[in-house]
Amino acid sequence: MSEIPFDQRDGFIWIDGEMKKWKESKVHVLSHGLHYASAVFEGERMYNGKIFKSREHSERLHKSAEILGMKVPYSVDEIEKIKYEVCKANDLQDCYVRVLAWRGGEQMGVAARKTKTHMAVAAWSWGRYFDEEKYKNGITLRTSPWHRPAPDTAPTQSKASGLYMICTMSKHAAEDDGYDDALMLDYQGNIAEGTGANFFAVKNGTLITPPPDCFLNGITRQTVIQIAKDAGIPFEERKIKPEELASIDEVFLTGTAAEITAVGQIDGHKFTVGEITNKIRTSYEKMVRS
Repeated sequence: MSEIPFDQRDGFIWIDGEMKKWKESKVHVLSHGLHYASAVFEGERMYNGKIFKSREHSERLHKSAEILGMKVPYSVDEIEKIKYEVCKANDLQDCYVRVLAWRGGEQMGVAARKTKTHMAVAAWSWGRYFDEEKYKNGITLRTSPWHRPAPDTAPTQSKASGLYMICTMSKHAAEDDGYDDALMLDYQGNIAEGTGANFFAVKNGTLITPPPDCFLNGITRQTVIQIAKDAGIPFEERKIKPEELASIDEVFLTGTAAEITAVGQIDGHKFTVGEITNKIRTSYEKMVRS
């Protein structure tokens, strides 16, 4: 299934109020969202027939659109219903769900006040973001030359499509050098996140993570912080300088797609998949399937 191009698969995708055949789900080439990245999205996972933190994702879609000056034409309650209808239409119980809202082709140019906001929901079977061995034993990261933008230069609290351009560039550059993914620094040169997942580290028994001042405060990130607090794991949210990697014991990434992915190496620094990483991952996997 993973080798089939996404635009050639079978199934159904919901677009603007209609359940359409997968291969017939098209967007016009002169859509504003395609030319100017005026689009927001959510990535979600369904486990055993239940979408994890589903409503929080739908609420965030509305917030992301609001930040970009867009208005999602469907309420949170309507989006909740649509997502489950799409999973049912595709006979899925364990899957990835993608919700996308974008500006259409009613106006072309930087201005977009005359455009209509469209919405689509798709779902498909998807296993680990990284293969099972790397998920458990640790992926490798290379520090990217591209930094996350300052909060006064981009809509950093929106899950906006345009913000992922440098993520794609960073991941490709890392893969070209033999790494699995990239580590991104913030506009001040501190550790920020991965290309599509938040960053956590363990140092002397304390779980630490950067404050989300220029990147998305992920729903999985928030979940992991609560798991750590409930388990009595010492926790700090603070700036982490790249030089500190030399004294860090464990590293993992978190996200809907990545789940809890261990990191075994960043540049020349090696890490163990230790007790805290495994404890949080076990708790998370139990939570999403409960």
